[in-house]
Amino acid sequence: MHNSETFLSASHIVKRYAEHTALDDVSIEVQRGKIFGLLGPNGAGKTTLIRILNRITAPDSGHVVFDGHDFAPEDVARIGYLPEERGLYKKMKVGEQAVYLARLKGLSTQEAKQRLHQWFERFDIMPWWDKKLEELSKGMQQKVQFVITVLHEPSLLIFDEPFSGFDPVNAELLKREILALKEKGHTVIFSTHNMASVEDICDEMALIHRSKVALSGNVAEVKKRFRTGKYELVCVGDEQLVDTENYKVLSHVATDGVQRYLLHKAEGLTNSELVALLAQKAEIRHFSEQLPSMHEIFLKTVQSHEE
Repeated sequence: MHNSETFLSASHIVKRYAEHTALDDVSIEVQRGKIFGLLGPNGAGKTTLIRILNRITAPDSGHVVFDGHDFAPEDVARIGYLPEERGLYKKMKVGEQAVYLARLKGLSTQEAKQRLHQWFERFDIMPWWDKKLEELSKGMQQKVQFVITVLHEPSLLIFDEPFSGFDPVNAELLKREILALKEKGHTVIFSTHNMASVEDICDEMALIHRSKVALSGNVAEVKKRFRTGKYELVCVGDEQLVDTENYKVLSHVATDGVQRYLLHKAEGLTNSELVALLAQKAEIRHFSEQLPSMHEIFLKTVQSHEE
């Protein structure tokens, strides 16, 4: 099923607290060099799982395999973790603090400064090097925290709600950086309740709802699993399409000789067959299958789970 090898797997994880069960027999598999999305509403158990994958807390039962061996304390050095609750010192100068934290992760002062300067330039935060953290906006603070998380180039990066508090421009910048980290061979896990960001960058995903995995798999395959059979067609031609046994016309708008349709395809007909039939009747400008968004899939899964 998987062509690349597994970098991290969690099997049958259970974590109970006095009041509730946070994780109930949760298993996930994260492929090497891929971006894995951990999705679900707030309070579903995502953060608890992330804390276990970081060795901040231990599961009651189940086990984690990291890069081919049982998860061990020394593996933490190979993980970069960006928590949702950012924890930096408000009164310390940004540059000093970043160098100090980089040294804790094993970089020399010189190497730390060199890498930090490159990142700070890229993120436009160099002018803030000698400012105290509390003088920075929330977005700026998050950029600093992101840089510190990735600076020692750990094999596994875990981001908890990385886009929260970012304006669209900076969210886009961050998205590009996360994709660039994947290109360099890093494995990335990120947790979010924002479904749109998953569509853009995740290869695989698991949806956690009420402490269980409600849905998981390759993002493209999951979208195909929820196919609606609806297609968008833009064509030119005078003849108006009408229902046939092969497709139904759900809607039709004509503007300036251009016809726009939403069609529903009959079961058992391939996309190629549908295009061939339509091409006999009109000059096709655009044809696309309307796959549901991750948000729609999320709502559907959660609803069926509740029932």
